[in-house]
Amino acid sequence: MNSTSSTLITQHDITDLIHLFDKTFFLTFNTRLIKGDDEPVYLPANLTCNYHQIIFAHGFYASALHEISHWCLAGKARRLQEDFGYWYLPDGRNKAQQEKFEQVEIKPQAIEWALSVACGRKFDVSVDNLNGDIEPDRFVFKEKVLAQVNSYLSNGFPAQAQTFIDVLVKFYYGQQQCSQTLFGESLTKELSSLNKLSSIKESNLSLSLNINQQHEG
Repeated sequence: MNSTSSTLITQHDITDLIHLFDKTFFLTFNTRLIKGDDEPVYLPANLTCNYHQIIFAHGFYASALHEISHWCLAGKARRLQEDFGYWYLPDGRNKAQQEKFEQVEIKPQAIEWALSVACGRKFDVSVDNLNGDIEPDRFVFKEKVLAQVNSYLSNGFPAQAQTFIDVLVKFYYGQQQCSQTLFGESLTKELSSLNKLSSIKESNLSLSLNINQQHEG
């Protein structure tokens, strides 16, 4: 599937992503992308399976990109541990737990953003805490993720992330290498959207303060 436009691509076949990952990384890293039926998990090779498995949730394309992002970020030692040995507490986190979760998710979600842009998919951050006792500030978290995106664009992505970005761009856009224009346009749109949300947020805060002052008066 090729496109000369940096606009979103509407059709994505998960079997394409599985094939591209396998073709790119299996021989070198003995790792395969696996469509799962339950929650995502990374399983290193063991007695029952002689290759490493990145198992993503329910065949969802976005889940696959997210799990690939974690794999790209993990070092050699972490790739020998289940779920890379990362700390994870499921949905239902308190404020301190949510802050810790978001801190470890900034870099993976920045890589996921780049992979999404590379294959023409819309991306949004995930704060993943629907049943927690606080409401996460998605706006602030997205600012942090985009700041990390900017850092990666300036200083380079992790090696396997850059390799797969180039593979996706070539497959979906027919370009040999990641186009700075492609990323630049997408990042500009994201930042513009953030600026608009910031203005709305400030307006709502100002309105709330005025209403409270009037009630106090």
